[in-house]
Amino acid sequence: MRHLQIAVALLSVSVLLITGFAWKQFDSFSSRLATAAGLNLGNGEDGAIDILLVGIDSRTDAHGDELSDEELEQLRAGDVDGTNTDTIILIRIPEDGGSAAAFSIPRDSYVEIPEDVPGKDWPSNRKVKINSVFGSTRHQELVRLVEREGMSHEEAEPRATAAGREALVSTVSGLTDITVDHYAEIGLLGFILLTDAVGGVEVCLNNAVNEPKSGANFPAGRQTLDGADALSFVRQREGLPGMDIGRIHRQQVFMASLAQRVLSTQVLTNPTALNRLSQAIQRSVVLDSEWDILGFAKQFQGLAVGDVQFETIPVVSMNSWSTDGMQSVVEIDPDQVRERIAEVLATDPEPEEEEVPDFGFDASEVTVSVANASFIEGLATRVSDELNRVGFSQGEVGNWLGRPTPQSKVITADASSKSAQAIAEHLGGLAIEQDPSLEKNQIQVVLTTRYDGPGAEAPPDSVEAAEQFVAGEEDAPPPPMTADNPGPPCID
Repeated sequence: MRHLQIAVALLSVSVLLITGFAWKQFDSFSSRLATAAGLNLGNGEDGAIDILLVGIDSRTDAHGDELSDEELEQLRAGDVDGTNTDTIILIRIPEDGGSAAAFSIPRDSYVEIPEDVPGKDWPSNRKVKINSVFGSTRHQELVRLVEREGMSHEEAEPRATAAGREALVSTVSGLTDITVDHYAEIGLLGFILLTDAVGGVEVCLNNAVNEPKSGANFPAGRQTLDGADALSFVRQREGLPGMDIGRIHRQQVFMASLAQRVLSTQVLTNPTALNRLSQAIQRSVVLDSEWDILGFAKQFQGLAVGDVQFETIPVVSMNSWSTDGMQSVVEIDPDQVRERIAEVLATDPEPEEEEVPDFGFDASEVTVSVANASFIEGLATRVSDELNRVGFSQGEVGNWLGRPTPQSKVITADASSKSAQAIAEHLGGLAIEQDPSLEKNQIQVVLTTRYDGPGAEAPPDSVEAAEQFVAGEEDAPPPPMTADNPGPPCID
């Protein structure tokens, strides 16, 4: 399970509006957005906005216009147009401000086509790879409208495309038991345009890659990809662990890094970059016509800088075969998929109220200051909050400025006082040190790196790095990644 920021195609739209770039130009901006009408969508009655994000294998832009020869060359995907949906992600954003979740669906997942999806050429068991639902429905509807209804190809094509999108929405809803409220689609060109609009995206590879089918040819280590290389990066599946699962991992890592770049000051404060981002969105992103983008951006503002729980649906087998034995498919169990999604989306139970110990005296009359003598960020604050929770009055909280100390301790005017002993015991049996200069009801707590009592929770990497620093190890790892040092993780 990974924690990532929201999918970049949606994030990019919201960033433009949130920053004010498009507020004054909203009519002009929205009028150039490609939209999809006639989809059977929900209205958020389940208390969340459920968005189906689709990456489509297309050689046209969002408006259906042909790409230039130069753009086709950048795709590194051949000349044959296609409508396979190689990226399918269902995103849920609770309207109550809770954390969002996103579920990737492998493109070869063998799924059942719902009965409400028309088509005379479906297999008798109505099971197909999910990435073919859009294209197959679109093709069958196009043939029907042209050959049976007598429509021109130009007139029938948008209706057939809408039928393909609606079929995919219905199939995902049937698989996940979630009603899709909004639809967002991005073609191959979009990865190129969005990446180039923000000046490239950093990735990190454990090993060098040379995979001709996708055009992925990268050295090991950290590197910044331009648009064409970014597309090859997210399209590669040959040579990756689990093939499609490896590709999904690539896409998740790339979207996290791209979203981070979109939210950076280099983009948010750069009118030229924002203008390029606006043009990239208008050319490469399709949104459903019922979407109130302005309202969504306002609601999304608080989430845009937060995390999203991101995972892949459960898979039974990556190496199964279709019923007719003609296709290699990814076998999934719809019941397992729904159970896992329900588990992730379940409302967290109300935390049990922690018991406050009876110390045998009025703890509120004792003021406790807490000092951090470790390299673990926030340790003093957490411990001070814990002491405040059990009744002690909060004193000063900050870094330890006294002499280095080898152990965590409680400092008090009277080592035999009940309050000092109670605090030392509550914090896991700390040593008690006497300092007559302190007032009777004033106590100082000093915390070192190895403190492991209440409030000690911290990311393991932080603790390990701090302990190695204290021990003076030359090969101590760099400090953990923070908002100021967000480099992407290295992957295979």
